[in-house]
Amino acid sequence: MPKQVDYADRRHLIAEAVCRLADEHGLEGVTLRDVAARAQVSMGAVQRCFRTKEEMLSFTLGQVGDRIGERIRARLVASPAQSASTALGHAATEVALLREEHRAEARVWLAFVAQAAVNETLAATLKANYAALQKAFTHLVAEAVESVDGPAAPIDGPLGAPVDASHEARTLLALTDGLTTHVLIGHLTPRAARDVLHAHLANLWSRTARPTNNPTTDPAARPGRPDR
Repeated sequence: MPKQVDYADRRHLIAEAVCRLADEHGLEGVTLRDVAARAQVSMGAVQRCFRTKEEMLSFTLGQVGDRIGERIRARLVASPAQSASTALGHAATEVALLREEHRAEARVWLAFVAQAAVNETLAATLKANYAALQKAFTHLVAEAVESVDGPAAPIDGPLGAPVDASHEARTLLALTDGLTTHVLIGHLTPRAARDVLHAHLANLWSRTARPTNNPTTDPAARPGRPDR
């Protein structure tokens, strides 16, 4: 009998080859021939999995986004008792790709972001990834604010303006994306980037916490701090 090919596994294998090439040379250095060689499969095998290079790149970008999402979910599952504010800090740190072991992934991610600016298919995939992350951030911000003020209490920001969880999530997502770039090009160290992220979250929670006579001892007023 002819050998059965698991096309799902092969597509993942090819996507990993794309990531390694993109990390080394940028997306300009990714050709079907080079991908086949790096994945140790034939050109025909690549073409049977993906009809076009664009389809291959879009699938790979989706895989990178899925990996980041899986790490966020793993952090939440690993510590189910953590507060929503702490969970948001962990999630934002994962999205910012600040750890040394995620530096290659950050280079690949930014290579795709740059290409998405001139490629509508990649842009659509990227927007879907960002939408999923924003939804997760919005849920965590809303949950964290509610845990501080209570569901029936007014949620006030500066000058009494309501805190919009969706707006705060968009802001945080944009911040994490910027920190990825700043660390990658050496403008910020990972520690400095984490401090920026923590300061932003601390400011958010200070705007939502109940007034207290001693804020330093009020557990509800303490922000979730991202990992160091």
